[in-house]
Amino acid sequence: MIPSWAIFTIGFAAQAFFTARTFFQWLKSERAKRVVSPSSYWVLSVLGAYTMFVYGVLRNDFSIILGQLISYYIYLWNLNAKGIWEKLGLVLQTVLLATPVVAALLLAQNGSEFVHNFFRNDGIPLWLVVFGSLGQVIFTLRFVYQWAYSRRTHVSQLPLGFWIISLIGSGTIVAYGIIRRDPVLILGQAFGFMTYVRNLMLCLKRPADEQA
Repeated sequence: MIPSWAIFTIGFAAQAFFTARTFFQWLKSERAKRVVSPSSYWVLSVLGAYTMFVYGVLRNDFSIILGQLISYYIYLWNLNAKGIWEKLGLVLQTVLLATPVVAALLLAQNGSEFVHNFFRNDGIPLWLVVFGSLGQVIFTLRFVYQWAYSRRTHVSQLPLGFWIISLIGSGTIVAYGIIRRDPVLILGQAFGFMTYVRNLMLCLKRPADEQA
């Protein structure tokens, strides 16, 4: 059995990737005086999603796993939009594309055990699973919105709506983390929340027709 300290170390490593992506995005946006979508943001997103998925499995936390599965392939799409994907090579591309699918199939291989671990876990009541999953879905929908917006404009961007959804989802996840007594989720959202507000302010300084 993996000790709790090791599991939380994996979780904090994932949040370190996510915090780094937010920091670099914020720093480059401040320098540009507008919201930008740097390539490093999407590279660190993929690394963070990989690690956070492992953390969610070890914590038997369905909401965390769900959130990563929804956003993962959007991260890959943005890597492609930034011209990075084609530079990774066929082997790495295959690994990146196949890993979540293989992991999901392995988790679902034993249906009864999967349901017990993630939906009938004595440590996480069903209502809390639903609440946490709702927070993750809201938080992840920002990337669905970002993907749809970027596809329409043919440029990888982080528009106004992205930051509004980020704030709503982040607040829900913090509440879930407090109830779950999960320091990874709470601390992971702390820095992000401030940068979401700042990016929102930068977006609002743009002309109204650019605030999609």
